[in-house]
Amino acid sequence: MVEIKSDASLDAMRAAGRVVAQALAAVREAAAVGVPLRALDETARAALRAAGAGSPFLDYHPHWAPTPFPAVICASVNDAIVHGIPGSYRLADGDLVSIDCGAVLDGWVGDSAVSFTVGRARPDDLRLIDTSYEALAAGIAAARVGNRIGDIAHAVGRVCRAAGYGIPTGFGGHGVGRTMHEDPGVPNEGRPGRGLLLRHGMVLAIEPMVTSSGTDRSFTARDGWTLRTLDASRAAHTEHTVAITDDGPRILTEL
Repeated sequence: MVEIKSDASLDAMRAAGRVVAQALAAVREAAAVGVPLRALDETARAALRAAGAGSPFLDYHPHWAPTPFPAVICASVNDAIVHGIPGSYRLADGDLVSIDCGAVLDGWVGDSAVSFTVGRARPDDLRLIDTSYEALAAGIAAARVGNRIGDIAHAVGRVCRAAGYGIPTGFGGHGVGRTMHEDPGVPNEGRPGRGLLLRHGMVLAIEPMVTSSGTDRSFTARDGWTLRTLDASRAAHTEHTVAITDDGPRILTEL
């Protein structure tokens, strides 16, 4: 069931989203060559704690995962698409990093992701990251009252495919509210004019995932969480929590 939020609830979600944006900004500032991913998780934990917020990621245990998630961020590096566990790996020169983070504040959830490079960036990585942000912007622009879920999916997919990139099969965005994953699903590719009609008060996480080689195929690593490209090509992942309003899309997870 798709929950329609009140305007007061959207304001509360905006507060949670601002905390996510602050945590991601702190993580990005802390990311540098030689820094272990675990330290980035500690940075995010400190940001959440300072805001009086909890984490929807920590101890999250979906049916398909062998263990609860042990961190407050997903840290996915190079060929990791999403769901990377931040452990002892130290960032290397030229790494492409995707950080996904959530916050729970006063019972409401915010969810967002950023991609960036550390050290000397590869031009191909910068193009991949830029495309993921362009796809995100296109999806947000389509998140309007009277449009449909398929319009968002089509907008995201069109940008990714035009650049020659792949879109991992079976992964996409979702509704957000009192929990991190709610109805409806938001695919990263689809047909315009199809799917659920968008109404004022719906809140969606729009999250493009793109692969540099054009492959749509992926696999889950031995840790049971990290999703990697099948051909070891690079991946980028960006995300915002967005409210559908009569005044247009409202991004809830920006600073």
